[in-house]
Amino acid sequence: MSNLVLRKRLASLFVLAAFLFFLLVCRLFWLQLVRGAELERGAWENRVREITVEAKRGDICDRNGKVLVTSVSCDSVAAMPAQVADAAGTAAKLAPLLKMDQETLYRLLTRKQAFVWLKRKVDFETARQIRGLKLPGIELIEESRRQYNCGSLAAHILGFVGVDNQGLTGVEKTAEKFLRGVPGKIVVEQDAAGRNIPAALHHLYPPVPGNRVLLTIDETIQYFVERELDKIVDTYHPAAASIIVMDPKTGEILALGNRPTFDPAAWRDVPQAVWDRNPAIWQLYEPGSTFKIVTAAAALSEGVVGPESHFYCPGFVQVADRRIRCWKEGGHGSESFAEVVQNSCNPGFIQVGLSLGKEKFYKYIRAFGFGRPTGINLPGEAKGILIPENKATNLNIATMSIGQSIAVTPIQLVTAAAAVANGGELLAPRVIRAVVSPDGKTVRVFKPEHRRRVLSREKAQELARLLENVVLKGTGVNAYLDGYRTAGKTGTAQVVGPGGGYVPGKYVSSFVGFAPVDNPRLVTLVVVWEPQGGVYFGSLVAAPAFKAVMQDALRYLGVPQQAGLEKPEKPWYLIEEEPKPVTVPEVVDLPVHEAIERLRAAGLRFTVRGQGDVVRAQVPQGGATVLTGTKVILELKAAPEGGPEVAVPDLTGLTIKDAAVLLEKMGLVLVPEGSGVAVQQTPVPGTRLRRGGSVRVIFASPEAEESQPTVLHP
Repeated sequence: MSNLVLRKRLASLFVLAAFLFFLLVCRLFWLQLVRGAELERGAWENRVREITVEAKRGDICDRNGKVLVTSVSCDSVAAMPAQVADAAGTAAKLAPLLKMDQETLYRLLTRKQAFVWLKRKVDFETARQIRGLKLPGIELIEESRRQYNCGSLAAHILGFVGVDNQGLTGVEKTAEKFLRGVPGKIVVEQDAAGRNIPAALHHLYPPVPGNRVLLTIDETIQYFVERELDKIVDTYHPAAASIIVMDPKTGEILALGNRPTFDPAAWRDVPQAVWDRNPAIWQLYEPGSTFKIVTAAAALSEGVVGPESHFYCPGFVQVADRRIRCWKEGGHGSESFAEVVQNSCNPGFIQVGLSLGKEKFYKYIRAFGFGRPTGINLPGEAKGILIPENKATNLNIATMSIGQSIAVTPIQLVTAAAAVANGGELLAPRVIRAVVSPDGKTVRVFKPEHRRRVLSREKAQELARLLENVVLKGTGVNAYLDGYRTAGKTGTAQVVGPGGGYVPGKYVSSFVGFAPVDNPRLVTLVVVWEPQGGVYFGSLVAAPAFKAVMQDALRYLGVPQQAGLEKPEKPWYLIEEEPKPVTVPEVVDLPVHEAIERLRAAGLRFTVRGQGDVVRAQVPQGGATVLTGTKVILELKAAPEGGPEVAVPDLTGLTIKDAAVLLEKMGLVLVPEGSGVAVQQTPVPGTRLRRGGSVRVIFASPEAEESQPTVLHP
């Protein structure tokens, strides 16, 4: 081999080596400079494990600093699968303690992960037993869980948290950014198998605990509210009930309670419908006569009426093609506007609403905050339902002036009443007063939020005096407070069905008021949905609860009582008569609304059980002799299959659709003639007819007066 060839080969080898070296340098450049940070991060992640250390969630306290909700230490069970020596045996030992399926535990223990949770926040005894087993790869990690010190007290205000201590409802959710704190972490260096490395990195980044949230509610007043709600449930068995107590000068909610309720510590044990909605800020209802406060405020402010303005109530008022009746048969006759308010006279208020006109009336409805959320710092608030102004008719104005054809929430109504009580200023309601850091420094103060002036101070005081007469001489005498001048308004409204129209036998009873009249300290609203037992007037169901809450709350707050105040006299419709013997009417197989009417006519109370439109059984049975005021139980459960005969119901006054639906549910067939409402039928009501039989009904257009539902007692 010649030297030339050798030199060429050496040169080629050198070039090849230089090229490979260049490639290695490029690769090194790529790995060190281009991907260096990424690879360093990956290597760190492979050998370093971070364990999140949960921050202690801040306390929730009432306005006086009483701790209502706090966080207490507890243990959670975790596993490092790479360090578990015997997955099957470990799963067998842990399954009965954690109350978990053994196969599920085995799958968790054999995962290709450095860290897995087995069960979060176990009780003390379970943690003690697991700690005593000393199982390889099983660790107990300290966390915290929420403790609700007062059970179900103020449950819808407080809300609750999830397994990761994140707020899900109530103040726990709206104040999440203040309560949650900043989580810490433990950084531990391990090898690829998950084993600890000698002299490895082990560092704790401590968590920052959450802030303390001070609420506006007063624990003692909240107890008064919860006590009265329990009494309402025990007496009237309603579908729901709410009571709100507000300071009218600041907008602070001093108490807010609902029924049904729940224990925030055991929220999973109750239906979602109970904890998912706060009726006091979400439930819509027609306010009835309590809304007349807004009508009166608008009329007085606009100068449409004065206290001595003259009215005449013949017992009804004609609006377009509708005749709307007063709750008092025959009407109130000649009366002043002060007496219109005192008597809650429907024709009088309708005249006032129509005199105001659509534009002015809507101006005040919106000014008082209806048709939009109040902005209370709780989740899930509804805005209500308000007919668009450009679509409202005179009939709409007439019915809205007496609290129909509009849907509001309890928080909207109590906020509007507070504006009258405080001299005409609309304030935003709130339940959070301040936020305080763990070291005691004030982080934030929630000051009263003034929205707008809706009334002059003079007109607000004039309206307050008119509402005081409601308690002294009118429908609100059962709300009279000993030693305190009291103003208020009763309300009784029918329940609107899902498809429109009113549901027979179902009502919403309410009362809203404030005291003392000359310097109001509290305004309270009581709303009871669908009270059972035949008693449903706001003056009888809601007003007594208002009296009990306000009387105790004002005394608790140290509000001085006045001596020598005028005592009210109960009007004729509230005077209770001595019980008398009466025969229980037979109402089996009758439509529930007709059965209720017959029981009321006999002076009997009632309670309804089950679902349906027809009474299937009753206790006591028809023909029994009892005293007036006795409660009759109406069972609405479906009739047994194959029942041969049913009693034909009285269809008088029903539309073709309603009559057809009712007969179909009873197994009968409708044969209609004409249109309008039922005026005549064959067979006659009460006749026993085999299922599948036909009922011929003549329908005709009724007179205007007969076609309208009676407007209820306020």
